[in-house]
Amino acid sequence: MRRNREECAALDAADPLAAMRQEFTLPEGVLYLDGNSLGALPSGTPARVARMIEHEWGHGLIRSWNDAGWYGLPARLGDRLAPMLGAAPGQVVVCDSTSVNLFKVLGAALRLRPGRRTVLAERVAFPTDLYITEGVTSLFDGARSVLLPSAADLDAHLGEDVAAVVLSHVDYRTGELLDMAAVTERVHRAGALMIWDVCHTAGALPISFDDCDVDFAVGCGYKYLNGGPGAPAFLYAAERHQGEARQPLSGWFGHARPFAFEPGYEPTGGIRRFLTGTPPLLGMAALDASLDVWEKVDLAAVRAKSLALTSLFMDLVEPLGLEVVTPRTEALRGSQVAVRHEDGYAVVQALIERGVIGDFRAPDLIRFGFTPLYLSYVDVWEAARHLREVLESGEWRDERFARRSDVT
Repeated sequence: MRRNREECAALDAADPLAAMRQEFTLPEGVLYLDGNSLGALPSGTPARVARMIEHEWGHGLIRSWNDAGWYGLPARLGDRLAPMLGAAPGQVVVCDSTSVNLFKVLGAALRLRPGRRTVLAERVAFPTDLYITEGVTSLFDGARSVLLPSAADLDAHLGEDVAAVVLSHVDYRTGELLDMAAVTERVHRAGALMIWDVCHTAGALPISFDDCDVDFAVGCGYKYLNGGPGAPAFLYAAERHQGEARQPLSGWFGHARPFAFEPGYEPTGGIRRFLTGTPPLLGMAALDASLDVWEKVDLAAVRAKSLALTSLFMDLVEPLGLEVVTPRTEALRGSQVAVRHEDGYAVVQALIERGVIGDFRAPDLIRFGFTPLYLSYVDVWEAARHLREVLESGEWRDERFARRSDVT
């Protein structure tokens, strides 16, 4: 059902999450619908990072590895993040990037399934997942990566040689959401291990790693989690695998006795064995501040508002003649809406000039991310209005909007 602006304002007045907008610093005159690429700045982040710089580093110096708890921060942040992921303590660690963490868990998974040499991934997955899968399999004799046309083709390829399956919980292009429990069960039935990429779901909707019997998962901290550009990523390893798992990047922070400075590598116990090098502490401070915000909200309420915002936007843009590629069915939808336009890049640039920030993915997808903690229903209505005006006026055809920047 299409709504007018007054109806959207009424929805905002009744929104239980409306007050959360005050937890973020947002520029005046900007409608930010790109939190699925980079989350907004939490208002408490500058002070938290400044405290680490000025007090912990500036005054504490190297003593802060002990006095300020720097050494244990990757595991502590993992335990803070774990409830959002449906994981018990001791199974999540914050470290490195999504790409590096995928390398680690995929290497561990292949070692846990000796004799099996095939890794399945989706051809349309975010490219870093495919590149890392290709890189890891090239290091194991006889290993190979097989790219599925889509996740729907999984069953046809699940054979006795499959060691692991790598899938994105939400398709970064279309916003389609997979059934984590059902897919994981099918993979396990074939004797393989399941690795999930949850970059586009962590902080957008409830996740249940433990209940879904997930083996490994990776995700980033800079999208819906609002940890800042280049924020440290996270890694989940089910407790049942931690005793045997050997990840290939055996750096000193994953050693059983890192300050014994021994020449041979012995992995520590538990989730810390997935650490590699010295953690990026300033980025961890920013993510720490963002988790202060998340501990104030119920993810079920976030999911409910996300579905309402995305449904509203689809209602408003479908009459514009755009093809909406994001599923209408709520159970199949993440927290973004993607539409197709042959000159999508130029349309996005015209919107950005108006203060409506979305993004573009080649060859023809315009993406809009819906972050319920700082987006209102009126924001969504206004964004749809701007999109309609950009299309109807043809202003996107101005040649300056067609000039490509390095980042789209």
